[in-house]
Amino acid sequence: MLYLNKQDLIRSITPQEMMDAIEKAYGLFTAGNYFMPDRPTVEYQNKTIVYMPCFADGAMGQKILTVFPENTQRGLPAIDGLMLLCDYDTGIPQVMMDGKALTALRTGGVGGVAVRHLSQADACTLAIIGAGVQGANQAAFACAARPIGHIYVYDSYAKDPAPFIHRLEEVLGEDHPPVTFCSSPEEAARQSQILITATTSNEPVFPDDSTLFAGKCCIGVGSYKPTMREYPPCLWSLLSQVYVDLPFACEESGDLSQPLQEGLLTMDQVYTMGQLLAGQAPRPKEGETAFFKTVGMALFDLIAAQAIAQKAMEKGIGQKIEL
Repeated sequence: MLYLNKQDLIRSITPQEMMDAIEKAYGLFTAGNYFMPDRPTVEYQNKTIVYMPCFADGAMGQKILTVFPENTQRGLPAIDGLMLLCDYDTGIPQVMMDGKALTALRTGGVGGVAVRHLSQADACTLAIIGAGVQGANQAAFACAARPIGHIYVYDSYAKDPAPFIHRLEEVLGEDHPPVTFCSSPEEAARQSQILITATTSNEPVFPDDSTLFAGKCCIGVGSYKPTMREYPPCLWSLLSQVYVDLPFACEESGDLSQPLQEGLLTMDQVYTMGQLLAGQAPRPKEGETAFFKTVGMALFDLIAAQAIAQKAMEKGIGQKIEL
């Protein structure tokens, strides 16, 4: 069996190749060529194990994540785990890889695909709200999708840009745009054409000011519970349609469930990114605000892991383990 650690994953696949893999996953999702059962979750004393199995395109695998919120107080990741790819015919394990690194890269790829297809082709300024691991990955993939010349960052806790820049360099190398840490989300938004939020906020991180969003590409990565919300009510008046990775996002994320309940958004305005890529959904008009929300799915993990494993074997990357 082949084992791939975090650095192996980064060395194996480029951001462009990862975004291509995510687009392939969208194609499979839209065509219905997959089997992705609901993810079983086991909880005990504030400790959670999540199982994410999936079958598609002659591949099968499962990601197993542990969620231990108290790890942040220990200086450890709150989310950890492994991804296991198995032979489609025999079920024999073939490739095991770092689950949290895969999650970070494929979620960056999901955001990058949204930037590819919803932002202006010449968009060159980017705001990242939330300077954690995922914020840095979103920045890296946005830079791969568009000619970003400056990154504006706000984080309510992190004030030292060094960890963010280090994570950015892990994916992009040292050749990355300059990074400015801002004093508020509003400051970052006003200077940027693309806005990406990656927080765990229960309240909108921006003020309710439509001028912050007019004509921009907005992407929500945090807000993975109905109680969480990153964008304010004024955003919805600027949108003709919104895009999601899968319909369940409308239930799981407060950024969609709350506006739907409040009548600010209707379900006939909601399309999947797969529908957009297949030409089955309207595109934002020139100069119109665009919004995309992701909550993730096992199909992304499977197809991303499959692409990484193939590239790693071609390049001779990874460690062979005897079972």
